[in-house]
Amino acid sequence: MRRLFPSSHLPHEPGPEWSLAELAEEYAYPPADGGPWLRGNMVASLDGAAHHGGRSQPLSSRADMWIFGVLRALADVVVVGAQTVRQERYGPARHRDAFADRRAASGQAPVPAVAVLSASLELDFALPLFTEPVVPTLVVTGEGAPPGRVERARRAGAEVVFAGKGARAEPALVPGALAERGLRRQLTEGGPTLLGALAAAGALDELCLTVAPRLALGDAPRITAGPGAEVPEEYVLEGVLEEAGFLFTRYRRLRQTAE
Repeated sequence: MRRLFPSSHLPHEPGPEWSLAELAEEYAYPPADGGPWLRGNMVASLDGAAHHGGRSQPLSSRADMWIFGVLRALADVVVVGAQTVRQERYGPARHRDAFADRRAASGQAPVPAVAVLSASLELDFALPLFTEPVVPTLVVTGEGAPPGRVERARRAGAEVVFAGKGARAEPALVPGALAERGLRRQLTEGGPTLLGALAAAGALDELCLTVAPRLALGDAPRITAGPGAEVPEEYVLEGVLEEAGFLFTRYRRLRQTAE
């Protein structure tokens, strides 16, 4: 893997193998006194597809999965949409020995929690995400969610988090609601509808986007879905890594950078 930006290598030079510790420093979260920090991690093909055949795996690579694991290992919580949980058959985060000391020193739980945003609470509570978590899985919804379904989620062992007064969670309130539970370092893995809603609400502080050197064709969505923004949100480039033609880009919201 080599760093393209900011770069200390000539473009044609192969880079050295990065250690997990070096990647962890590259993607470290801002200091804890800055409030919640929501980072998105997504992959897209050269023609802008967020998945192929309904799954992101065909667009991934060894290095992409390596960085995926590092980003998870640094987070307090992974925020994901209910539809992505259904399509990807999401499981709980797993313990990683390589990050045990770092997480303990940071006062983090052994693994990040997974927070599922759902309005209907129609989830498969037989999934390992709910039956085998190291730390309880969170279900994030609105205070107006059907009480019977809220109780069903709790009986399944999930912790229900309310972020808003209506029937569904308000994206702008999600980071704060999670931070109130000590989950400040936040990572969302989508899908496109959730990422679009968080970005539109001004809640997405950082985007880690893998650009895969593949053409997906078809009609797969972009990494964000939903109504268009009145004015495009600006982000500033923080870094680019490359391996085997895959680009691992990192952008921070310009407003956050300016602050």
